[in-house]
Amino acid sequence: MPDNLLLAFGLTLLAGLATGIGSLLALLTSTTNTKFLSWMLGFSAGVMIYVSMVEIFVKAKDSLVGYLGEQQGNWATVGGFFAGILLIALIDKFVPEQGNPHELKKVEDLSSPKKLADPALLKMGTFTALAIAIHNFPEGIATFTAALQDPALGVAITVAIAIHNIPEGIAVSVPIYFATGDRKKAFKLSFLSGLAEPVGAVVAFLILMPFLNDLMFGLIFAAVAGIMVFISLDELLPAAKKYDEGHLSIYGLIAGMAIMAVSLLLFI
Repeated sequence: MPDNLLLAFGLTLLAGLATGIGSLLALLTSTTNTKFLSWMLGFSAGVMIYVSMVEIFVKAKDSLVGYLGEQQGNWATVGGFFAGILLIALIDKFVPEQGNPHELKKVEDLSSPKKLADPALLKMGTFTALAIAIHNFPEGIATFTAALQDPALGVAITVAIAIHNIPEGIAVSVPIYFATGDRKKAFKLSFLSGLAEPVGAVVAFLILMPFLNDLMFGLIFAAVAGIMVFISLDELLPAAKKYDEGHLSIYGLIAGMAIMAVSLLLFI
């Protein structure tokens, strides 16, 4: 297992830095390809939901049943799953509406800032970056622990989370640029917000590693499954529908599930 440490850290870092990709898109392009973004967000949700329920939840159950026995193991798996949902739901609840990192933003919003040097807008943009960092922290723990246990599974989770971090980069860049007119500052804050994911990995390494046994891995995996399902249903799919009114998000969802299913059969 220690042999996977560098890979686990690397994958978590890649997932977090995808927030910077969203910021670059906002800074270097003039329009948002909403159809492509809608499909990709749906795809990410499909990957997350399928891998959570078919692979991660099952791994958690196997680990906990093996450690605690049939009855207690099953109850622990279900409890861990809903504990993960509760954790991410509480994080969302304590992020005020104006700082919601999943509020729809488009690259076009960067074209003509109307209130440069507005302290209120700068505060809102900075808070958005902080809110995204808070969201990214448990995602970093999820990616790290998954890659540590199963590198192939970690790669799948990294891809899904990286895709969903791209529009978050846009969400940070837009208000910061509106407030300051400074594209470099908008990119910097967006980039820094993504670093919360590798920070989550470091915390997982320092605090959880000494206790990593079948019981701990089972509970973490059950919670990770719950976190990823909640993110998919509460954030990714609604955002995908906002970016496009058609069925592209659902087509992306099905495609993500199908590709994840094939990859599980072939590689994991």
